[in-house]
Amino acid sequence: MIRIRRMRPEDTDAVAALECQIFSQPWTRQGFLDALKMECTIFLVAEEQGEITGYAGLYVSLEEGEITNVAVAPEERGRGTGQRLVTELIRLAAECAVTRLVLEVRVSNDPAIRLYERCGFAIQGVRPGFYELPKEDAYIMLYGQ
Repeated sequence: MIRIRRMRPEDTDAVAALECQIFSQPWTRQGFLDALKMECTIFLVAEEQGEITGYAGLYVSLEEGEITNVAVAPEERGRGTGQRLVTELIRLAAECAVTRLVLEVRVSNDPAIRLYERCGFAIQGVRPGFYELPKEDAYIMLYGQ
């Protein structure tokens, strides 16, 4: 059974390894450790039988939040883990009085775009050339007012 919980420092090795597996410009373990030390962040992991199968992060600034990454191990996709992570971020953000969430997603990442739309996000615009390796535009997606 998949459990969603707050990320802890001892999770960062597994999270950084997953990050390297999924993204062309991955965060480092130290990057995750630094983010966890900040008061204005919410980082979650999905865990099953002691293994980290996904994670998500959010930076909070007053009433707005920015989702940094949502990642699920390739072999675990299609089981609802991403949706559970995003839904929990939305819930925890609301507890912090966040009324609006924003994120960027590669325009070619149809599964992620559909996930965010199912969670209530809508495309608001495009950031040309936002991503590197490979160079690609990003959709700006917004949740809330």
